[in-house]
Amino acid sequence: MHTTTHLRLRKMILCALFTALTAVCSQIQVPMPWGVPINLALFASYMSGLLLGAVWGAGSQLVYLLLAAVGVPVMAGLSGGPAVLFGKTGGYAIGFMLAALLTGALVQVWGRGFWRMCAAMAVGCVGCYALGTVWFMVITGTGVWQSLVWCVLPYLPGDALKILLAALLAQRLDKRMHL
Repeated sequence: MHTTTHLRLRKMILCALFTALTAVCSQIQVPMPWGVPINLALFASYMSGLLLGAVWGAGSQLVYLLLAAVGVPVMAGLSGGPAVLFGKTGGYAIGFMLAALLTGALVQVWGRGFWRMCAAMAVGCVGCYALGTVWFMVITGTGVWQSLVWCVLPYLPGDALKILLAALLAQRLDKRMHL
């Protein structure tokens, strides 16, 4: 039987690992001409919400953001610092925390079935995109349609694949994580 201290330590270690996973996934990217790269960071955010739950999953993303804020090069292109975090794509990075929180909370309510996890991640994706797109619009002064064309529509097919992959992987890892 695990003690409360042991379980908390395990969660903190997993939180740190998911922070690292987000940093690594941020580097797997395809740059886009308008400055919002395609990368796997949102995939890591989904996984943290699915496997760690709402609080610890969002916590792992908060640690990622704090590391970026103090200049650790964890964001896309090995970048970091306040200028990057609070730049035109910073809202999407902050949205990773919201995506993990929503995904983890909804899976707890809806259950861990494959399509239920996919639906929870889709809501998390909408939350991330909503925050990121409004942020982008404010920083750049672009309108809704132009922001959607630059920052959302080209990314939806890849995000659908990330959601499917995350649900498949989470089902496999659930039994091994024993959380």
